[in-house]
Amino acid sequence: MGNAESNAYQNHLSRFLPEEQSDIDGLFDTLSGSSGSSGAKNAKAAKKTVTLAALQAHTREPLPQPMTARLYNGMKSIDLPGKSSGLSEQIAKEQFVIFMSNLLKGNADEKISIIMRMIDKTGGPLKGKQIREFTEDLITSVVHVLSYRKELKGWSLENTRDSSSGVKALASELLSELKLPDGTKPVGSQLLEANFDQSVIEDWVYRVPQISVFLSVVIRQGLHVLHSLPDQTNDILNLVPHCKGIKGRGVVSLFDIPAIIYINSHLPAEMQHKWQLLFSSRLHGESFSQLCAHIVNKGPCLVIIRDLDGFLFGGFASHSWEVKPQFQGDNRCFLFSVFPTLAVYTYTGYNEHYMYLNHGQQTMPNGLGMGGQHGYFGLWIDSDYGKGHSKAKPRCTTYNSPQLSAKEDFTLDALEVWAVGDTPESAGRKGKKSILDVDPQAQALLEMAGKSRQSEGLREPMEEEEGDDDEN
Repeated sequence: MGNAESNAYQNHLSRFLPEEQSDIDGLFDTLSGSSGSSGAKNAKAAKKTVTLAALQAHTREPLPQPMTARLYNGMKSIDLPGKSSGLSEQIAKEQFVIFMSNLLKGNADEKISIIMRMIDKTGGPLKGKQIREFTEDLITSVVHVLSYRKELKGWSLENTRDSSSGVKALASELLSELKLPDGTKPVGSQLLEANFDQSVIEDWVYRVPQISVFLSVVIRQGLHVLHSLPDQTNDILNLVPHCKGIKGRGVVSLFDIPAIIYINSHLPAEMQHKWQLLFSSRLHGESFSQLCAHIVNKGPCLVIIRDLDGFLFGGFASHSWEVKPQFQGDNRCFLFSVFPTLAVYTYTGYNEHYMYLNHGQQTMPNGLGMGGQHGYFGLWIDSDYGKGHSKAKPRCTTYNSPQLSAKEDFTLDALEVWAVGDTPESAGRKGKKSILDVDPQAQALLEMAGKSRQSEGLREPMEEEEGDDDEN
């Protein structure tokens, strides 16, 4: 090979640690069918090539076939000095290594030409419809390969909501960051029919880190290369949190896998490694006192609600819930929607009405609320369990969120609360105390409401002590 080609190849190869180079060499040998030619392997490696059929055979189970074809088009798009572009239907080792280097180690500029060819093998400019198809394929592939490799950390396609609508919702949310050259964001049919050139796509990939993270997961887990070596980023390690407290309980979560990935990415970094089920209306009953008993003093939580119209929405509480007639929390709190749209709404700075929980008082509203103000919460669950509202005309003052429920005043169909991150010591990690033991004020309030005995006999061991919830 020529010096220019040799230098480019060596520069890309040098990005990988020695053990990573060995892993990539082994994969290329497997794909090119040269793994058995031990004596002549080194001498002939540069002349070996990978075909689409070989790549498809290797990824038939771990990856959906459309994504395998996209990976092949990406590898094939690498131009080598001294060779005619696009004429060869086979992938040379230099192309393979540069592809790996650019997508796993490169910046947005290095990734973009490959991603353009993965979206459409002719290059571009690209229509929004093509970018949407690529994004949906990418998210589908992430869910598929993580499930296949048993890397969902206790989540599964059986204990979560069907992912097909979540794939479309997450793709739409990521595509909402696409900007036309004049800076405007096209929506609806305008987005699908608009043309986007390379600079616009590069800007999008730079501003939407999920695209690069998802590509890395598809390559590492789909091709089974560099998947367990030490250079993995925290984004990939915490892509999916460990799931605790759901195994063997016959519960299908209101969350789907794409929503879990997206919502988790918006949590504070130190809380992204684990979610633990604290309350499910299907397990613990439709009772506000039961809700309080299971979530108070348990650390930061995610609350998710489904109304009778099928809308899914909720909020992140950055602090432990406390029963008291005043607002609590901080500016890390947010509201979110899961269905029919997937979105996160963060604080505006307008007020500090982050989260509110009250029960058994005559003078202040009783219920669980987030954002807005009394009587006009962005999210409200009344202590008269089953009723709620999401009032935002036009937006919630605290979080700039729209109306999250189908109707302003909604009827609650199902509710879950998930603790995120590590359980605080005050929660009684050994499962020997309930909220009635550790919060005398809450006990008194429940007694006044005639609820004090409802939780007796319902105390459960902390599921986080079960070591096997991570297994699929």
